[in-house]
Amino acid sequence: MNAWVPAVLAFVAVAFGIVALALLVEGVRAGLRRRDLNRRLEKALSELQEQTLAERDLVDTARRRTREAEALALQVPFVAGTLALMRQARLGWSPTTFLLLVVGFAIAGGFFALALRLPLFIAVFVALFVGGLPYVYASYRRRAILRKFEELLPEAIDYLSRAIRAGHPLASGFQMIGEELADPLGEEFRLMFDQQRFGVPFEEALLGLCDRIELVDVRIFATSIIVQREVGGANFAEVLDNMAETVRARFAIRREIKVYTAQGRLSGMVVGTMPVLVGLGLYLQDPEYVRILFEHPVGRIMAMTGVFLQVIGFLWIRRIVNVEI
Repeated sequence: MNAWVPAVLAFVAVAFGIVALALLVEGVRAGLRRRDLNRRLEKALSELQEQTLAERDLVDTARRRTREAEALALQVPFVAGTLALMRQARLGWSPTTFLLLVVGFAIAGGFFALALRLPLFIAVFVALFVGGLPYVYASYRRRAILRKFEELLPEAIDYLSRAIRAGHPLASGFQMIGEELADPLGEEFRLMFDQQRFGVPFEEALLGLCDRIELVDVRIFATSIIVQREVGGANFAEVLDNMAETVRARFAIRREIKVYTAQGRLSGMVVGTMPVLVGLGLYLQDPEYVRILFEHPVGRIMAMTGVFLQVIGFLWIRRIVNVEI
């Protein structure tokens, strides 16, 4: 038990140091953004007074190079995926900050395990587990936001249907939804309305909503609106009413499926966590009894085989209970 005190202190020290460094990076980024914005505003004001053709060409070249650099960065899978995850989780972290948090928490977890004098194999496992906590947190926030958006979507469709029956255009309906409904749905519709007001094409604003909110129901909603605007035909208010009922039915079915598969999901959690907790408990009670599993060659093979089979079993159970509709 005496080893727990330095282990916890080492973990807390490294974790707080990494968080402080990440906050420093974000503060520097915010300061640089403010300074860049001030410079751009000052430059825009000076250009309004006098701006030659050569200066316009220089500004256009700089903007084009900036867009090319951003497009090149987005082609990297980690950068593009991290930016999408941070945007959907409403975190505002940069890929650099996210990577810093992942590496920092992994180092803190490794120091924690080594301070407890755990074998290197377990220390690596603990480091990987702790290093994945920022991703788990971001994924949890994204799922919570998508779940809340999904719950409010039928009500938003009803609002839009009533607005159309009252004679309002679609843009006014989006504005009403953004003002009346709670976030995150209201925030997304306010953003979509502001984009249209500032000149973004209607279809592009709808597709941007689909990119930010990765739900099948949102894509069905956007596709039906785009098709109705291009083709016309049936009463659009009735189409929206049917769509709202369909979304509600799909949401109810998904909840029922979660109830029916709760036992399977709990089994997957038990399969994934119980061997680790039991092994850690045995090691804390009698380290010599468990250490042979990681020091003897046959024991290492058995440990790696066990971890591999545990992962296969967890993923198998998860695939069985993950029913998509």
